[in-house]
Amino acid sequence: MEENKDDQYCFQDRNSSCRKALLSTSIYITLYIFFSLISAVTVFLNLLVIISISHFKQLHTTTNLLILSLAMSDLLVGLIVIPVTTVAVMEPCWGFEEYFCVFHIYIAFLCTSLSLGSLVLISIDRYVAVCDPLLYHSKITITRIMCFISITWCCCIIYRAAIIKNFVNVHVHIGRCLKECFIFEGITWGNIIDVVITMVFPCSIIITLYMKIFVVARSQARKSSTRNSNM
Repeated sequence: MEENKDDQYCFQDRNSSCRKALLSTSIYITLYIFFSLISAVTVFLNLLVIISISHFKQLHTTTNLLILSLAMSDLLVGLIVIPVTTVAVMEPCWGFEEYFCVFHIYIAFLCTSLSLGSLVLISIDRYVAVCDPLLYHSKITITRIMCFISITWCCCIIYRAAIIKNFVNVHVHIGRCLKECFIFEGITWGNIIDVVITMVFPCSIIITLYMKIFVVARSQARKSSTRNSNM
């Protein structure tokens, strides 16, 4: 009976060691295969988008450059975030170093910010294309789009590097149990401001712009149907 209890912990020290996952072998393997397939499909599809846009010159448009930026951030999710998160969830005993735990959390937050940033730029691009089509090619140029993408990536990288030091407590050796990688975030004004800046504000911009696009598109459809009926 004593040996069974020992088997439930990562280490012999029960007072600080994490418990091992009590999953059957079949469920354990099935979950790993499932998440591995998600990671592989994510990497494959985003690589396909990146290679296609990069290789074919006729695809070098402003909108496709924004899609390329989104695909690159999603590629990082498939390469790093999904595999390491799978290990962190499936294996309570964190087998990597503390710095890799910090790096994993940083990349996870960074990819989220980059994806939302790319979606904001795509929504702006579509808004100008639909609501101001005559001036679209003069306002939205490849040079400007590349500048906006570079600024978005730089801001996200710098901001996330600063935030992870101030608002995230990463525990690997000292925490709820020995050798565990997790985030402990208390509800503070700093965390609330971070959520507003990185989630609420970008999502509000995206929703607002697409609602305006919908209104303009519906108005144009009504005008078109009225002209056709008069003819």
